[in-house]
Amino acid sequence: MKIAIIGQQDFGKAVLEAFLNRGDEVAAVFCAPEKPGAKADPLRAAAEERGLKVFQFKGLRGEDAHAALKSLDVDLGVMAYVLQFAPDTFVHIPKLGTIQYHPSLLPKYRGPSSINWPIIRGETKTGLTIFRPNEGLDEGPVILQKECEIGPDDTLGDVYFKSLFPLGIEAMLEAADLIKAGKHSERAQDEANASYEGWCRDAEAKINWANPVDFVYNTIRGCNPAPGAWTTLNGQKVQIFDAKKHLFRRYADVSGKIGEVSDVTETSFRVTAQGGAIEVLRARGADGKKVGGGEFARANGLANGVLLGS
Repeated sequence: MKIAIIGQQDFGKAVLEAFLNRGDEVAAVFCAPEKPGAKADPLRAAAEERGLKVFQFKGLRGEDAHAALKSLDVDLGVMAYVLQFAPDTFVHIPKLGTIQYHPSLLPKYRGPSSINWPIIRGETKTGLTIFRPNEGLDEGPVILQKECEIGPDDTLGDVYFKSLFPLGIEAMLEAADLIKAGKHSERAQDEANASYEGWCRDAEAKINWANPVDFVYNTIRGCNPAPGAWTTLNGQKVQIFDAKKHLFRRYADVSGKIGEVSDVTETSFRVTAQGGAIEVLRARGADGKKVGGGEFARANGLANGVLLGS
């Protein structure tokens, strides 16, 4: 099959390599231009190493992008992690149209941070969708979906790299084969079950220790490794990564006030939240170094009674 890859970053690179390794012809790669001074995008670098044609347009709406895709005469467009808007006039150019990967079970969790939010909200299941892109954001007809579990202690990194990344590559290949063979089906998304979620960035990753400990823990998991859940110590930002959750079963178990450090050990420190405590195993302070919780506590003078987030 002759295809064009539209994407970026490591997932785009992995999809490119998967199609090439099984013998498909990649006519060209479309990749968003890097910011000034940034390293070469992994997808662009991989394509250039293979001697493939690379297009880097500021957007995919323009005549230049349309003309480039038309000139390739490809069977299928494959969109792998695309942040640029692709209009209908662009995605319909390939003979068999275009498919796109989205890391959620559409129509739930449309939007750019669709892996973070299910974890933050305490979901026990997520998945991926291969769909036909249209003018709406993640709203096109579904071709296939794959589910995966979210374990009670899984982080964003766990869910993506252990499940959604490898499953997504397999699903891209499977969907392409179904379309080529004319055996695929397309079903409209049920708008009654749709939800849109915006970015999970710094503002959304801020910890409120007065929230229930489950929500605090899920926020930490859902932001690990990026953008990194955070609090403050003496006005300085502290990001929290690996952690454990401890519930208070009785009133007598409650230790410290909300947001207070209640225990410091060789390997960690605990912070009281509503209904429990968070044991911090890895953190990063103003120096930018990610270290163990115990080391962070010693370096920053953490002791019982120190208040975070004030």
